[in-house]
Amino acid sequence: MFAITGTYAALLTLFFVFLSARVIVYRRGNGISLGDAGDPQLLSRIRAQGNFAEYAPLGLILMGLAEGQGSTALWLHLCGLMLLAGRLAHGLNFTFRLGQMVLRVGGMVMTILALVLGAVLCLPI
Repeated sequence: MFAITGTYAALLTLFFVFLSARVIVYRRGNGISLGDAGDPQLLSRIRAQGNFAEYAPLGLILMGLAEGQGSTALWLHLCGLMLLAGRLAHGLNFTFRLGQMVLRVGGMVMTILALVLGAVLCLPI
């Protein structure tokens, strides 16, 4: 039960731990315990982690509800892959400050599409 959602939850959690570790390591290495101290590198890492925490849980909740309602594996994997790819692209762009808006924008587009698909899968139609 919930094997598909669980798989994506595990993968997304590992990436969240990675993003969190990058914030923690930077804070410790630069003696910044609270806030961003005006450091643009730390701010980017904080926002990568925060943005992930804002979007990924809702996507996983929608996937879990859809899976519980009997959605097909194909649709669930499509939703999960879009959510995972979107969060990876967006998070990597922000945390490494790649400066390529295509990753950031593409990541958000994939994330939003995953949320919309998850919502549609949950509708009783």
